Amino acid sequence: MEPLDEATLNINQTVMVLGGGPAGMAAAKSLALQGYETHLVERSGRLGGQALNIFRTGDAEDVQKSLSELIDEIEKNKNIHLHLDTTLENAEGFVGNFSSVLSSRGDEQKIDYGVAVIATGAYESQPEEYCFGKDPRIITALGLDKRFMRNDPSLKSINLAVFIQCVGSRDKKRPYCSRVCCTHTMESAIHLKEINPEINIYVFYRDIRSYGEHEYLYKKAREMDVIFIRYTVDKKPEIMLRAGGLFIKAADPVIGLDIEIEADMLALATAIVPYKDEKLARFFKIPVNDDGFFMEKHAKLGPSDFATDGVFLCGLAHYPKPLDEAITQGRAAASRATTLLAQQEINTNGNVSYVNTAMCTGCGVCAAVCPFSAASIIKEGPFAGKLEINPVLCKGCGLCASSCRSGAIYLKGFETNQIMAMINEI
Repeated sequence: MEPLDEATLNINQTVMVLGGGPAGMAAAKSLALQGYETHLVERSGRLGGQALNIFRTGDAEDVQKSLSELIDEIEKNKNIHLHLDTTLENAEGFVGNFSSVLSSRGDEQKIDYGVAVIATGAYESQPEEYCFGKDPRIITALGLDKRFMRNDPSLKSINLAVFIQCVGSRDKKRPYCSRVCCTHTMESAIHLKEINPEINIYVFYRDIRSYGEHEYLYKKAREMDVIFIRYTVDKKPEIMLRAGGLFIKAADPVIGLDIEIEADMLALATAIVPYKDEKLARFFKIPVNDDGFFMEKHAKLGPSDFATDGVFLCGLAHYPKPLDEAITQGRAAASRATTLLAQQEINTNGNVSYVNTAMCTGCGVCAAVCPFSAASIIKEGPFAGKLEINPVLCKGCGLCASSCRSGAIYLKGFETNQIMAMINEI
């Protein structure tokens, strides 16, 4: 064995939070209150993300009131630099020393930072089924919330409302559950009953998944005479527009007959869909799962971390979740970021690969297989065209060393003579 050297890195005390929704704002606020300079980058012209479209939570909390208070705190905090209508054009560097170019209305600005928090969010899908877009009475769950927020007087005149669950989710295209839809439907149905106690409400569902204590909302809705009818994926409700009426036809498994309902409003609980930002994933070398959401380092041991050091995750960019969970994860991401920022300098791993440039042929296989983008081609100097390993990005997995056709790459701590010495002893 030979001693391994650990390089020392200084941590830039600035943070970049990408995404101005509740999770991103919670992370930015937490970091700023601890004295760290924070750049909050939002692609739209307004803070708030998807929370701007939500009327109230499953616990009957006024979302818009709390959101306005949080935005006001963010805008008044001197440690937070707001970048609205801004996109990330590139990201370079490694933990403690990142650099990015931000673009806003044609103007570009370069910022340097030590850690990044990814909170880019997700959005409500627009359905392609159930005649959506063909009749103004057919709306999405967030469309109904907008009517709640503006106290739409027409809601008091609705005699019969229908909700359909799992629209665009839990199918072959999107096998995942969007998780908040059932709770949101319970809350919306209860609020409609509060506005108009005489209204008849039907909920067509596949499975009710009102997480945690929100199961009480399901019980309350049933006590308020909301009628629940189950359907299967091969026998979905059918929507018919005829003679100016909106009709829903479905099979009722309890009575064993087909039923037909004429509704004044149809609300569709649509899927939460990720932005599938592959460019961002490539910039920071962070993984995306099959559904398009960013993948954490470990579901239990690193729920707000990425395998890439110095980059953290929170909010809907990770997976569909309620508003309170998104904010909690935003604070968790800030807490994890603080563990790096508080150290001011860190030591890198000693078990890293290195290249014998005299033997390297520049084939590029190591760069292709490296999951951390630590291998790159030397562009200038006497070794131009050869490969080099960035010891800061390298995690010592050994893929490059085992795939090198020329035997030019060695992994410190597991070099050929050390491996052969063990084999010889055996």
